[in-house]
Amino acid sequence: MTLQEYFATKKLGAKTDMAEALGISRTWMALIVNGQRLPSPELSLEIERYTNGKVKRKELRPDVFGAIK
Repeated sequence: MTLQEYFATKKLGAKTDMAEALGISRTWMALIVNGQRLPSPELSLEIERYTNGKVKRKELRPDVFGAIK
């Protein structure tokens, strides 16, 4: 599942909530969600944890964690 797919089912403000919980700006979160920037490997892991494994770090950073097969 991509971050865009994840947020499609969430309430308004969910991106802000995640950004605050992860200690990043709303702008940085929006850039990651829209695919304009890649999260760091560490942030990818934090996003996977925050989403309870729905968004996989491999989806966010296949260059680091390997492509999803």
